[in-house]
Amino acid sequence: MGVGELGSLLPKKTISLEELSGRVIALDAYNALYQFLAIIRQPDGTPLKDSRGRITSHLSGLLYRTINLLEIRIKPIYVFDGKPPEFKSIEILRRKKIKEEAVKKYEEALARGDLEAARRYAQQTSKLTEDMVSDAKKLLNLMGIPWVQAPAEGEAQAAHIVKRGDAWAVGSQDYDSLLFGAPRLIRNITISGKRKLPRKNVYIEVKPELIELNNVLNKLNLSREQLIDIAILLGTDYNPDGVKNIGPKRAYKLIMEFKSLEKMKHIIKSEYFPVDPITIRNYFLNPDVTDDYSIEWKDPNEDSLVDFLCYEHDFSETRVKNALERLKRAMKNIKAHVSLEKWFG
Repeated sequence: MGVGELGSLLPKKTISLEELSGRVIALDAYNALYQFLAIIRQPDGTPLKDSRGRITSHLSGLLYRTINLLEIRIKPIYVFDGKPPEFKSIEILRRKKIKEEAVKKYEEALARGDLEAARRYAQQTSKLTEDMVSDAKKLLNLMGIPWVQAPAEGEAQAAHIVKRGDAWAVGSQDYDSLLFGAPRLIRNITISGKRKLPRKNVYIEVKPELIELNNVLNKLNLSREQLIDIAILLGTDYNPDGVKNIGPKRAYKLIMEFKSLEKMKHIIKSEYFPVDPITIRNYFLNPDVTDDYSIEWKDPNEDSLVDFLCYEHDFSETRVKNALERLKRAMKNIKAHVSLEKWFG
């Protein structure tokens, strides 16, 4: 199942990116980078690469999508994962296995000339290396965009930044930030626009969704602890399989009936939980986060940005310089708006 199944229970509001104008959004950096790696590919599924064979899809997505957000006066903060908790090892191994199987299916699809299937499987093979993450951070520095290094889970840190009032919402595709206590979650912020449905020649408009934690808890008549318990029944990154034969509706019904996992002795059995469910809940309630960060949007380092993208990674100099002009205008507009807010505030 997984936390993704939780989404069917949650009240959501479809919004436009323009409605987020002036807002600071703490973006789950790994989540965004994996989206760029999955989407920005050649027709046969091959990611963009420079002349030395280094993948650059994530840098392309990070550059242009960030500029798109800035032009709407959305102020992004990228939050990077640190060391995951030890009990996440089962999920990490599961993801590794999925990628290995996807690589085999990708190669088989290429061999039989099925480019659509090849691209589909290729999207599941994406892997972020330390060098790729380092390059992403370097690009953000050169663009003048703030980023925060989380001690552990990026979504936990992003939720903490929002709870402290340093950002308005978390931006991620996953729902975990709500379990970590984020007051607001914005989904689809880095992938909004037209997207092709898998295996169909049909395109749909993907729009941002706003989910507010207090609204969720009030509408479902739940405490945050109970929402976490529902997620644990469905499966989280720390118990990926969840409980067999329990979907969102049944999980919600069980929590409404029994109130907590502790009272569900007939369901809470050791074979369902490689990690103690109460330990998982406590981690969502008290994750490892830090207050040691600073947030500031700066002028881009123009020459170094061109050198990094064009001469180190073979980006088109014309396109990068055009993007740089957009970036400078957007940053100037944001700073002017902040000055006006201070003047009239």
